[in-house]
Amino acid sequence: MKSLLLLLLALPAVAQGVYPTLGKLVSHDPAFDKLIPPGEKIEVLATGFGWTEGPVWVKNGGFLLFSDIPNNTIHQWKDGQLSVFLKPSGFTGRGDYGNEPGSNGLLVNRKGELVACEHGDRRISAMPFSGGGKVTLAAHWQGKRFNAPNDICQHSSGAYYFTDPPYGLPKKENDPTREIREFGVYRIGTDGVVTQVISDLKRPNGVTLSPDEKTLYIAQSDDTDAFILAYPVLPDGSVGKGKLFYDASPLKKQGLQGAPDGIHTDSEGNVFSTGPGGVLVLNPQGKLLGRIETGELTANCAFGEDGYLYLTANHYLCRIKTTARGVSAR
Repeated sequence: MKSLLLLLLALPAVAQGVYPTLGKLVSHDPAFDKLIPPGEKIEVLATGFGWTEGPVWVKNGGFLLFSDIPNNTIHQWKDGQLSVFLKPSGFTGRGDYGNEPGSNGLLVNRKGELVACEHGDRRISAMPFSGGGKVTLAAHWQGKRFNAPNDICQHSSGAYYFTDPPYGLPKKENDPTREIREFGVYRIGTDGVVTQVISDLKRPNGVTLSPDEKTLYIAQSDDTDAFILAYPVLPDGSVGKGKLFYDASPLKKQGLQGAPDGIHTDSEGNVFSTGPGGVLVLNPQGKLLGRIETGELTANCAFGEDGYLYLTANHYLCRIKTTARGVSAR
C-alpha cells in the first residue's frame, strides 16, 4: 500500500484519466457479473484523508461530496479535481471535540439541499447549495441531545430516517455528555417531530430504503453482531418487527476486516453494503452475489449519475464502473 500512496502523490490531478487501482472483484453469482462486469477495476481517485465517509452525488453540478470525519471537512471531487467544499463540517464549537468531530453521512434531499449528520454538533442539518447558512432539522429527542448522528435517508414523503450510534462522541459509549441511553434509529416527520422507531440495536449505522419504500434496511457495525436487518415500513411511517437480511459474521470469521456500515439500494432493489473486505452486493432476497474487495476498511458507497459506484475506504476515495443505478435521496 505504501507504493500506491507514493504513486498517487506523484500523479497530477487527472493524469489523463488514469488512476492507480487496488483490490479485486469476488463473484459468487452470475448476477454480480452483470452489475459489475469482470475486468472492471477499483480506481483510487484521491488519498491522504483521516477517514472518509458519507459520499453523495450532486446531480445539479455533476460532482461528488464526501466527509473526512477526523479533519472536520467535506471535500468535493469533480472531473479529477479535489477541493474543500465545507470546513468545519460537523463541529462548530471552540476547542477540540474528540477524534471524529466532522460530518458523517450526507444526503441531497428532495429540496436540493445538502443534509448532513454532524458528529460534533450532534444534529441533522440542512444547507442550500445556493448560499446561506445551515438550519437544524433535528438535534433532540424528548429533550435529550443525540449521541452522534451517523447516516440518513429520505422517504418520498419528505420524512427522514437516521441512525445514532456513539462513534462520534469523544469517549464513545462512555462519554459523560451522553444523554440518550439507546443507540437508536429515528424518524423526522414532515412536521418536524422526531420519533425513535428502533431502540434495541447495539450499533445501528448505515440506513436506506428499498426502491418501493416498503423496507428500511439497517446495517449494524458491531463486530460481534455484524449483520444487516430489514424492517417493514408501516403506513404511519413507523416500522414493524425487523428480521435478519444478511449475516456478515462468516466473512469476518474468514479474516476479512470490517463490519456492515454504509448501505444503499439500486433501482432494482439490490443492496450494496460496506462490510467485511469491502462492499457486499446482495440481491433483494439477501443472497450474496459478490464482493468489491478493496482490502481496506470500507465505510460507505454511493452511486453517481456518471455510471460509477463511489467508495470511501479508509484514507481513500475510490470508484468502480457499474451497470447498477441508484435511487435519489437514498
